[in-house]
Amino acid sequence: MDEDARNRAARYRMDPDADRADESPDEDAPVPRQRRPEDQTLWVDQQIRAAMARGEFDDLPYAGKPLPHIDTAAEPDWWLKRFIEREQITGVLPEALQLRKDDAILDEQLDRLRSERAVREAVDEFNRRIVAARRQLQGGPPVVTQLRDIEVEVAAWRARRGRRAQAPAPLPEPPPPGLIRRAWDRLRRRG
Repeated sequence: MDEDARNRAARYRMDPDADRADESPDEDAPVPRQRRPEDQTLWVDQQIRAAMARGEFDDLPYAGKPLPHIDTAAEPDWWLKRFIEREQITGVLPEALQLRKDDAILDEQLDRLRSERAVREAVDEFNRRIVAARRQLQGGPPVVTQLRDIEVEVAAWRARRGRRAQAPAPLPEPPPPGLIRRAWDRLRRRG
């Protein structure tokens, strides 16, 4: 491929109308203007105004409202925080913080277990996680969660279970008034 062909191809990419002017200039044909950035800006503004007139920007999700997270874009990991929030990702805390969170709900988790053996295993596993987190030297917040005594936790689980067994069963909520009337009307129509 010769150099002239390359130059013509480059010129065509820059301005497709310029190549036609070299072939046979027609005296009656208007000379095309060179494209300028100002012309492109005007054209874009014109297209936006026309779209607004057609109503294509009506009913946009945040029309007239502030954009969410507009002030957090300056944070270095704003994209990661938005991703975690959007995808509802949990369990990515540092182990020390996750242990604090799990410690706060451990009693509720133990109450769902049905046997004393399962409670002992759950408390033992929780204690193992605390010991493993204390041994790690990866940095992060310090592990301040205390180990749980298995016998104390089993006794507390038994006491909570006993209180639940002695508590009277809650009364069922009455059905909505319209439901009884509709059922009564159906029975009358059948009989």
